[in-house]
Amino acid sequence: MPAPISDLEARKQDRHGHGTGVRDMFDRIAPTYDLANRVMSAGVDVRWRKRAVAELEEIPDGPVLDSCAGTLDLTALLISKFPDRRVIAADFSREMLERGKDKAPSVERVQADAMELPFADVSFAGMICGFGMRNLGDTTAGIREAFRVLAPGGVFVTLEFFRPVTWYSRAFHGAYANAVLPIAGGALSGDASAYRYLAKSMKGFMSRAEYEAALREAGFGNVTGYDLLLGIASIVKGKK
Repeated sequence: MPAPISDLEARKQDRHGHGTGVRDMFDRIAPTYDLANRVMSAGVDVRWRKRAVAELEEIPDGPVLDSCAGTLDLTALLISKFPDRRVIAADFSREMLERGKDKAPSVERVQADAMELPFADVSFAGMICGFGMRNLGDTTAGIREAFRVLAPGGVFVTLEFFRPVTWYSRAFHGAYANAVLPIAGGALSGDASAYRYLAKSMKGFMSRAEYEAALREAGFGNVTGYDLLLGIASIVKGKK
């Protein structure tokens, strides 16, 4: 399977083919994904996830969805924040969901494509996506699906590596993408090509401002966002 390409427009020409390539890649690196994340981020990604979950506030009654849930780090935080609500974890990589099941043993895990979620309209009070939107074959399709499955008043939170726009964030992203990801990620996982793709996916994705504009175009209101650690990552929130 050829490595998935990262350019947004090129992805749309074969969004399902791109998705298959990305899913297969995550299936391969699932066994070492958590270890690689902790080592390469020095644990700062844990704090980022906590801040993202904290943004899910003032939401209506109803279930909460963790989309592109991976190994369920955000899912476990959601269960702690919403102990009396139904929480669903969805990801297109079955291996990633399986690897994370001990973090949230009771949660409902669903293998699903974020561009075509298998849930009815207005099903969820809140939805979160951590480091997954940039891997979709069509980001705008994923945003439209988030809007569709959210109930009125529902909140969508995204934690993501957006394309950097400032000189210092570009410099850091460049060093991280060209050295840390392929070398450290490749050494820890035995799959350097997967981490080269992840590096390219940052460069080929939307900026935070572009993503916020796409949320507004899809119908979200009260769209806000802020950067984490000099723009390395960002959190964006929109309300239906």
